[in-house]
Amino acid sequence: MDVLNRMNTERTSVPRPVKPGAGVAPSVLLFIETSREFGRGLLYGIARYSRLHGPWRVYQRSAGLDSSLPEWRDLKIDGAIMRDVRIAENLSGWKFPVIFAQHNRESYTPFPAIITDSAAIGAMAAEHFLDRGFQNYAYCGLDEFVWSRLRARHFCERLKQAGFHTNVYRQPRARAKRAWKSEQNLIAEWMMSLPKPVALMCCNDDRALQVIEACKLADLYVPDQVAVLGVDNDILICDLADPPISSIALDTETAGHEAARLLDSLMKGEPMAGQQIPVRPTHIVTRMSTDMLAVTDADVAAAVRFIRRNPNRMIQVDDVVEATNVSRRVLEKRFKAVLRRSVYQEIRRVRVNYIIGLLVGTDMSITQIAVKSGFDGVEHISRYFRKETGTSLREYRKKHVPR
Repeated sequence: MDVLNRMNTERTSVPRPVKPGAGVAPSVLLFIETSREFGRGLLYGIARYSRLHGPWRVYQRSAGLDSSLPEWRDLKIDGAIMRDVRIAENLSGWKFPVIFAQHNRESYTPFPAIITDSAAIGAMAAEHFLDRGFQNYAYCGLDEFVWSRLRARHFCERLKQAGFHTNVYRQPRARAKRAWKSEQNLIAEWMMSLPKPVALMCCNDDRALQVIEACKLADLYVPDQVAVLGVDNDILICDLADPPISSIALDTETAGHEAARLLDSLMKGEPMAGQQIPVRPTHIVTRMSTDMLAVTDADVAAAVRFIRRNPNRMIQVDDVVEATNVSRRVLEKRFKAVLRRSVYQEIRRVRVNYIIGLLVGTDMSITQIAVKSGFDGVEHISRYFRKETGTSLREYRKKHVPR
């Protein structure tokens, strides 16, 4: 029987967690990979909570997802946060609370879990490509992982709502054919069969890097023929790729902090009841792999380029019209037909995304952001941002940028 199912059926016999003694620093076992941005983000958040509310005695080592569980049996463990349920087999006789970080399953009940918000990730990826006017879409993931399948589902659903079909790559059933030496040829052939230009979402940055390598094998140009988007914003992967990979950034540090907060409560006696800690996307870091417009209408493309080159100026619709060769009425009609929004809506959307980039990606003060964004003061930018997003600048930064 699967170890998680076995634990579920024996729920009534699960030992109650032993609380750490008063005044004694809790001993926490962490089995989270340090080889990828997702795991490192969780660990940063856990470390921040431990510094503020600990200290904790932490047992952890640098590792990848294929590493074995550190030897813990001779240690007094009060709680654990773990990346993969399969290693739970090594925790037979455990008497401490465990929080799992999603890897193989959608639900871990009764155990608490850190779960990626696949609906928001898939929708954000779809919007990124829709904003660029693509007509052809594809997804390349890792079929054995539930989080990859969920991201594909929500990506496809959002595009279906917009009236588009998504081509989804299916991995070969034979594991031998999934070895990269064999699979890169399959991915290359699949991409060659897709209509171009195509907007392709990958389940994570590792997969995006593989897709880019397969594009080279197939003599396909990125982003001109295949625009590639990853997830995790792992800088070591994205910035070193050729071309650099656009990626969805996740608030893993916030999730790690909240997981540590929950573990603290569990170690003090709160029962494990399938609590979920979401990992939400914050924004897309656009790099060369998606830096293009798939718009065939020259005047609409010129209008979009003008708007995106001036996110820090208080431009008006008439300013955009001057960058084209058509009247305002004609431009508005074509713009809406191609991008499904008005010129005015595009100006505000680009402007808000520019502000969000400064909020999340820099340490600039609100006053500095206002000046850099072309506003005449904090009050003006605050009203503008709240009207567009429904939240204040400070609330947005607090939610998406852990301190």
